[in-house]
Amino acid sequence: MATTAEHLHCVIIGSGPAGYTAAVYAARANMNPVLFTGKDPGGQLMITNDVENYPGYPSGIMGPEMMEDFRKQAERFGTQIRYELINKVDFSGPVHKLWTESDQEIHADAVIISTGATAKWLGLDSEKKFWSKGVSACAVCDGFFFRGQEVAVVGGGDTAAEEATYLAKLCPKVHLIVRRDQLRASKIMQERVLNAENIVIHWNSETLEVLGENEVEGVKLLNNKTNETSVIPVKGFFVAIGHQPNTDIFKGWLDMDETGYLKTVPGRTLTNIEGVFASGDAQDNIYRQAVTAAGTGCMAALDAERYLAAKGVI
Repeated sequence: MATTAEHLHCVIIGSGPAGYTAAVYAARANMNPVLFTGKDPGGQLMITNDVENYPGYPSGIMGPEMMEDFRKQAERFGTQIRYELINKVDFSGPVHKLWTESDQEIHADAVIISTGATAKWLGLDSEKKFWSKGVSACAVCDGFFFRGQEVAVVGGGDTAAEEATYLAKLCPKVHLIVRRDQLRASKIMQERVLNAENIVIHWNSETLEVLGENEVEGVKLLNNKTNETSVIPVKGFFVAIGHQPNTDIFKGWLDMDETGYLKTVPGRTLTNIEGVFASGDAQDNIYRQAVTAAGTGCMAALDAERYLAAKGVI
């Protein structure tokens, strides 16, 4: 026997800063939002120790604690939070269909997507061991903690070049570990890296291991041309090989760029499907900060409110 579909006014998919902020605004606008957390409630900040660049926390805050504050605020205004994953959608009709991992069918008048993006990693055990203990995927987030210390950045594209040049303003020496004999970064970013006196490039090099006891103390490299190994002493190790937006379930429905980031109307959160809005890192391949994600979560809720009001739903 088929299960009756549940009809909801506003569904929010994802539970990072974008999703929870959208929930606060949607709930206060009487949209009765239901937020599906996904498999990683709280998103990337749940594996982030110190957050010092989010306004309102003058002494800093642990990432999980901040996400708990976000969740409580969303619930305070009536958001219903479900610890489930949405794993299938159908945006072909005026009512948007979604299915949970337990195969519950949901019909939504408006959908706000805030599924985020996941940093790509090298896959080293030592990389996991020192995550938030010297290993990071965001120089803007964590570079402040390494002022006056030597650090390493791995990667050869624009992300790595941007991270290296940012860190070069804070650190006496930045080691850029590049797997090939040239950078993949854009011409202007290459020039910035090559012109920085305190950026040392290790060409044809791969990371074998992040070294240390309780925190990062160095990195062991392999030269893939000579097969020689070397160790560079650093206190911070930044992985900058890109991010993967968590948008696979929307393929075939929503417009994306070549790497999977959702396309929205410039300055808005509207997607190519009416009534579906995208916020946070799922549609932001430039800034990827908690505060910008929260801002677009607010925008998505306001866009959804106007859409539902125009339809006479609320």
